[in-house]
Amino acid sequence: MKNVIFISPNFPTNYWRFCRELKNNGLNVLGIGDQPYDELSWEQKDSMTEYYKVETLEDYDEVYRAVAFFTFKYGRIDFLESNNEYWLESDARLRTDFNIKTGFQVEDLPRIKYKSKMKEYYQKVGIPVARYHMVDDFAGCRAFIDEVGYPVVAKPDNGVGASHTFKISNDRELEAFFEDKWPQTEYIMEEFINAEINSYDAIIDSQGNPIFEAGNVTPDSIMDVVNNADNSLFYIVKELAADTRKFGRAAVRSFGVKSRFVHFEFFRLLTDHPGLGKAGDLMALEVNMRPSGGLTPDMINYARSTDVYKIWADMVAFDRTEIVPGEHYFCGFAGLRFSKKYKYSVRDINRKYADNIRLYDLVDGALAPAMGDYVYLAAFKTKKGLEKFYADVTMSADQPGKKE
Repeated sequence: MKNVIFISPNFPTNYWRFCRELKNNGLNVLGIGDQPYDELSWEQKDSMTEYYKVETLEDYDEVYRAVAFFTFKYGRIDFLESNNEYWLESDARLRTDFNIKTGFQVEDLPRIKYKSKMKEYYQKVGIPVARYHMVDDFAGCRAFIDEVGYPVVAKPDNGVGASHTFKISNDRELEAFFEDKWPQTEYIMEEFINAEINSYDAIIDSQGNPIFEAGNVTPDSIMDVVNNADNSLFYIVKELAADTRKFGRAAVRSFGVKSRFVHFEFFRLLTDHPGLGKAGDLMALEVNMRPSGGLTPDMINYARSTDVYKIWADMVAFDRTEIVPGEHYFCGFAGLRFSKKYKYSVRDINRKYADNIRLYDLVDGALAPAMGDYVYLAAFKTKKGLEKFYADVTMSADQPGKKE
């Protein structure tokens, strides 16, 4: 029987579903987390063979001892994963220290964690990348801006999501960036790309082959959503675009991805960009060696009439899956803010879109800056239906006109 350690099975709160499907496949599921056992939901408890509580997952030595305990009790660990960007480095270190070969090792981290290192692996397979400069001092950055022009974007080279990302449009904002950026943190500065984000979301087997593929589109910048507390809107596409599939598979090969759920992000240009492509072309943004965050796995399930938690667990257990996705839909995410006043109430939206809404819920506070305070997930057969839903759900209370 395979022994699988799952790091942080309680957060995000939907990740117990990965554990449940592992257990249903006959594996020993060994959880390590920092939440007291008595505070776990019954679903979380039931999805694991055993749970080891640590004071904090930030303490590597403590987590190391937990893995050592499970190894002593159950034997060799066959697979260790968190499916979480935040623990990617810790996961790799644990695999290396315990000789767990089914996943990235410490030596693999630079190309999958540092945005500057990723570019080389995109370029190896002919995927265009934005010009960049490693932030040094004002003069060095200003020289780069003389080359590419304002605006530019600066963000931690090794960072998660849109955390501490700056869009810089003039010298005054450049000066403010140097005052506000985190000390002792290396930043990368890139030319600004007028684009929407298109993703390649896939589950990859041990030979580097996709056993499931999907994708999403984010029309607005996550950076702006976080920095301006805007509505958060994105959707799972009904069908994955051919160029996204092509670039996604090429990136899988270049980065040496095996036995993982991945979320690769690309820019689709909204205007022509010299040296990168014409409007509609794809170029690289960054790779994420984990599922797209939050509720996205559930959205993929609604969009594909499938179960990606089960498909991922099948990959771990059998290196294949027998699941065949059903009817395809557009599945939209609408993350809204308590601070905004909307024309339509929750009751109005739930009544009007009763046949489409798959979930309405509050968002965990840790995820709210990027995702909104409360969220709707809704599935539609047509793009037009999804766009009408977005227009209604985000309509401002002061917009003229009567409610329908």
